[in-house]
Amino acid sequence: MFAPKHQSADPVDCLLRNAELRDQLDPLLDESIEVVDVGRMTTPAENDFLESMLAWERAPMSPIGHWFDPPLELPDPDTLGPRQLRERLLATIQALYSKNVVLDFTDHLSDRELYTLIARDILPSYEKKIDRRGSYLHWDCANIGDDPEAWLRYYASPEERRLWQEETGETPPPRIDPPHRRPSPHSPM
Repeated sequence: MFAPKHQSADPVDCLLRNAELRDQLDPLLDESIEVVDVGRMTTPAENDFLESMLAWERAPMSPIGHWFDPPLELPDPDTLGPRQLRERLLATIQALYSKNVVLDFTDHLSDRELYTLIARDILPSYEKKIDRRGSYLHWDCANIGDDPEAWLRYYASPEERRLWQEETGETPPPRIDPPHRRPSPHSPM
């Protein structure tokens, strides 16, 4: 996992590290760095942010399944019985978490649906692999961007549902509890 190069709390060391990070990032930067209000950040917090930007820029991009040695491949879901599929699913969720991949909003999907989503969409997806403490790839299994119905029905808070209704002028679907609760590791967004 990632360990910061300099963790010194000494102000001079922090400023030197800040200059070093900015020099390394300079050829990679665009106007996005300007959205960071460094006047409101401590130098150690700014350094952590710059280190995360540098890790992102340098991270290799490959299919998530290839982040494992050997590559993670799942058997066809139709070849597995319900118990085998559930065991393989839970082991796969843990394996993904070991590589800092977090599956969000999964409890509306059956084990077979989630397993199929992982095999078909997640494992072959090309993503940047960032080996940095605290960096997680969150995979939205409710597909909020394209069709918010599952998110609204199972996961949105009353406030989020109200804001969505104000924004769209539509009535959200009735709120119900997700039918397939399963243990899943979580991490901060």
